[in-house]
Amino acid sequence: MDIVIYHNPACGTSRNTLALIRHVGIEPHVIEYLKTPPSRALVAQMVERTGGSVRDILREKGTPYAELGLGDPGLSDDQLLDAIEAHPILMNRPIVVSPRGVKLCRPSEAVLDLLPQEGLKPFTKADGEVVIDADGRRVGALVAG
Repeated sequence: MDIVIYHNPACGTSRNTLALIRHVGIEPHVIEYLKTPPSRALVAQMVERTGGSVRDILREKGTPYAELGLGDPGLSDDQLLDAIEAHPILMNRPIVVSPRGVKLCRPSEAVLDLLPQEGLKPFTKADGEVVIDADGRRVGALVAG
C-alpha cells in the first residue's frame, strides 16, 4: 500500500501517526512539509479529497494565524491557500494520503481508517495510551463500527 505522510518530526501526534503506519508494516513516503512544502495545487487537491475545507486543515497554535487575521470567516479558500503557501507552518499535521483516502490524522489513531485492518497488533502511543489492544482491536473513541 502506497502511503504518504506530511510530517513534522517535532510534533508528537505526527510521530505517533508515523509509528502507527510503520507498525502495520508499511514504510510510507515521509515528507517533512516544513522543509519541502507541498504546492498550493497539491494542498487544494488534498483538502478536496478530505471532503472538508481549507479552514479544516489550518493550524492556529504556534503559527502566524492570528497575525494574518485568518480567523476572519469572510476569507475565501483561495486566500487561505495563499497563506498556507506563504507560511507552510499553517498547514496542520499530519496529513496522510492513502489509496483509502486523505485525512488530517488528529488524533493519530485516525490514520487507522486509512490502513489495512487485518492482523492489527497491539500498539501503545508514546504517552502510554493504548490504541490497539492485545486482541488487535482498536480502543477508544475511534473504534471501527
